[in-house]
Amino acid sequence: MREDKKLTISIFIIWLFNISGILGIVFGHENWFLRLTPLNLLIYLGLIFWNSSIHKKLILALLIPFSIGMVVEYLGVNYGVIFGNYGYGENLGFKILGVPLMIGVNWAILIYCTAAISEKIHKNIIFSSLIGAVLMVTLDMIIEISAPRFGFWEFMNGVVPLQNYMGWFITAFIAHILFQKVFKTLQYTLSIHTFIAMFVFFTIFLFV
Repeated sequence: MREDKKLTISIFIIWLFNISGILGIVFGHENWFLRLTPLNLLIYLGLIFWNSSIHKKLILALLIPFSIGMVVEYLGVNYGVIFGNYGYGENLGFKILGVPLMIGVNWAILIYCTAAISEKIHKNIIFSSLIGAVLMVTLDMIIEISAPRFGFWEFMNGVVPLQNYMGWFITAFIAHILFQKVFKTLQYTLSIHTFIAMFVFFTIFLFV
């Protein structure tokens, strides 16, 4: 299949799932749609692979943010370090030592997408990693508002500490540098649609 056709289909799928999720939750089917969150993340990951021609190197590169994400989340959930004291709900699926496997997948997806976007802004790896980390923290700030409601995760006493955002920034910056050193052939258009779709989804539920 031609690359442009694959990309068009991928963008359609991203927005189909995103808009369906928004409408489903708004019209009262919140529990059913939120249980599909792991499937949604796996589809995003699958689309990244489908639009990439260097699968072995991409797998290695994505394992970097996946592994970093799982380790820091384990430390956060079990010891309250890096992000603060919080725990995961049930809507992100199967957990390993208290951390949903999909959280590692989410870290991989977000690092890929924000790396593709930030590299368009600045080619220097330090600056692009800083930009990527800022993009991820910005998205996290919006997600944190809806996370308890959606059964994703919740901080102790319902208060998100400043430590969380600092931890996200530092972890994302390190993951970006390592990821960008390994993998360079990123699909920008797919990434910008994925990132904006996530941003739109959680922004809407700041008001709904």
